Amino acid sequence: MAARGIEVSYETIREWALRFGRAFANTLKRRRPKPGDKWFLDEVFVRIRGKQHYLWRAIDQNGMVLDILVQSRRNKTAAKRFFRKLLKGLC
Repeated sequence: MAARGIEVSYETIREWALRFGRAFANTLKRRRPKPGDKWFLDEVFVRIRGKQHYLWRAIDQNGMVLDILVQSRRNKTAAKRFFRKLLKGLC
């Protein structure tokens, strides 16, 4: 817009994002390919500010990342909660 000589404030952009951002994100989400039948759970140990965290990734058989979660704890309950949230979001 600046190249065309139109000046826009940060507040205008913020209000545009609040008004149209969710609809735009939903449209992009609907266009994504449907996930495959088989899902896998990746777990990686990462250090953030010197503390160990666990990065969980759910991927399908085609390699498409379905969801990502970073947690400071690693246990069975956390993995179940992650998959439950994933299943609820993808229906």
